[in-house]
Amino acid sequence: MEDGRIFGVYRGLPKSIYVLFVVRIVNALGAFVGPFLTMFLSDKIGLSSEVIGVFIMLNSFASLPGAMIGGKIADSLGRKRVLTIFQSLAALCFVPCAFLGYSIAIPFLLVFATFFNSIAQPAYGAMIADLTNTENRNSAYSLLYLGNNLGFSVGPMIAGFLYSHYLKMIFIGNSIAVFTSIFIIYKFIKETKPDKEAEVLIANENEKVEEGSLFSALFKRPLLMSFALLSVIYSFVYAQYPFCIPLQMKEIFKSNSSVIYGYIMATNGVTVILLTTVLTKITRKLSAIQNVALAGVFYGIGFGMMYFIHTFPLFIVATVLWTIGEIFQSTNSGVYIANHTPMSHRGRFNAVIPLITGSGFAFGPLLMGIYIKNRRVIDAWPVTSILSISAAILFYILYIRERRKVRED
Repeated sequence: MEDGRIFGVYRGLPKSIYVLFVVRIVNALGAFVGPFLTMFLSDKIGLSSEVIGVFIMLNSFASLPGAMIGGKIADSLGRKRVLTIFQSLAALCFVPCAFLGYSIAIPFLLVFATFFNSIAQPAYGAMIADLTNTENRNSAYSLLYLGNNLGFSVGPMIAGFLYSHYLKMIFIGNSIAVFTSIFIIYKFIKETKPDKEAEVLIANENEKVEEGSLFSALFKRPLLMSFALLSVIYSFVYAQYPFCIPLQMKEIFKSNSSVIYGYIMATNGVTVILLTTVLTKITRKLSAIQNVALAGVFYGIGFGMMYFIHTFPLFIVATVLWTIGEIFQSTNSGVYIANHTPMSHRGRFNAVIPLITGSGFAFGPLLMGIYIKNRRVIDAWPVTSILSISAAILFYILYIRERRKVRED
């Protein structure tokens, strides 16, 4: 019998998923450095905005080779080993930062931390796929997404206090959080890399072992490639949240803009925490790609209405709507990718596909900045709305094509 309680959607998951839920909370709760990195580089080290931009770019570039290396070794050495080794190295990079004062060496150490952490990330994704199946992935990814946001809802507030009163603890605390999560994984989760028995027993045809390289396996999955490319549109749209919304708040609310933007960020976080479980339960009978298509509808309405509105309550309504889109996308994209990834290539697919889908977020502010340079900020919103609705339609067409392919097979 189906559990009627809201949190019943999370019942019966593998125990290791609940462990990873705790790990997600710990990591997000202790992510102290990231939210205040730009402020630290500017206020404490005294770098110009141009130089800060260079270091942020270096951080982004460091993730690219790291992810590709991490994906390969996660598939060969195993998930747990890669996680424990490279997250430990990332945590160690934070420690000397606490004792170097305002040295220029600090941003370089943080780039190395990003590099090591990016090596570990594909192993996380592969581990989640290893521990779940097509029946329980939607609930598992929803729970882990919720854990991430529970941590981030509190972490930046702690980080703000530490930044103002105990600056060294920004780095030491971040390191402690990472080491704590590593210990939890080492102690309570066994290696999940599939063995020969698991390879034989896998039921989903799309997850069966694939021979050949990453790209040969990827190009044999045109539906997954199409999904990844369409997801670039969503990440481009979502990138306007931290870029265009603050600019719009500054135009409308002037000196009070930072406070209003803070309320919008808080609304986003509270909506995620309150509605993730509810939406997962309501839509659990829909396929992952149907839910991803729904994300575009809510993005289109939520971001689109920001072209017309000027009052604080309506901005809160808009934020709730586009955050619902975020929930649908974030809790279901990983499910679709896992369901279409061969178990032999999980590490590598979890390296390259986020690089593809995240490219929209990387270039979104730059491209939109060029577009609105000689226009109004609000002119960004019709573009994002049209892109969102168009992507939603294309995702639904992809869903129809996939159903047709299943029937033909």
